[in-house]
Amino acid sequence: MMTARYLTTGVVLLALWWLVAFAIDHSALPAPHRALISFYHQLDKGLIVHIGVSLYRVLVSLALSLLLGVPLGLILGRNRRLDSFLAPAIYLTFPIPKVVFMPVLFVLLGIGDLSKVVLITLIVFYQVLVTTRDAARHLEEAYVLSVQSLGAGTWELYAHVYFPGCLPEILTSLRLGLGTAMAVLFLTETYATRQGIGYFIMDALSRMAYADMFAGILAMGLMGFFLYLVIDGLEKRVCLWKSLTK
Repeated sequence: MMTARYLTTGVVLLALWWLVAFAIDHSALPAPHRALISFYHQLDKGLIVHIGVSLYRVLVSLALSLLLGVPLGLILGRNRRLDSFLAPAIYLTFPIPKVVFMPVLFVLLGIGDLSKVVLITLIVFYQVLVTTRDAARHLEEAYVLSVQSLGAGTWELYAHVYFPGCLPEILTSLRLGLGTAMAVLFLTETYATRQGIGYFIMDALSRMAYADMFAGILAMGLMGFFLYLVIDGLEKRVCLWKSLTK
């Protein structure tokens, strides 16, 4: 049922794309069938490698954001004293657009994967941290008291109450962070690099190969869609209680 809905939506989007391309009638906006044909041919000409590089950068960045943001968010959410001490630093640095540090990171860390992963991680980390902290702060105290009454210690509470109780919000922050990560990924891959979907798109643009350019856009869109489905499926498997309460 869900697959049929996705297929129907995809067909509708392709139809709208074709109508807009027909109305504009400009080589910069090729018809969808030309982009799809180019996508198929470019897979054997290096596009699959660019997809693999971009996928690696996104996955590593999201994993690091979770490893850093979730534990710290849980601790701050349950420790009011520590949170009041670190909250000013979070409030001051969170609104700063982290992409402005891209040139600095390129100079300090080079133009390879490391600088790109650090920048994406830095941005998504804040989203995960703030969401997890707020979720832990507003967790029902009845859950905590019931487990404490059974003799649970601090680590047991974090493992069996705080983390599971905040998991839906953590995955929501990961979904939101995915969109941000994809946008920042494209930006980082358009500067001083020769690998990644962002580079592929801009290289095609410089050659005025618009069908190839849209093949790259399709590749980035499909990669984001695939990762979103993975996160959505993960939530359904590890947060079974949410479906039971609906």
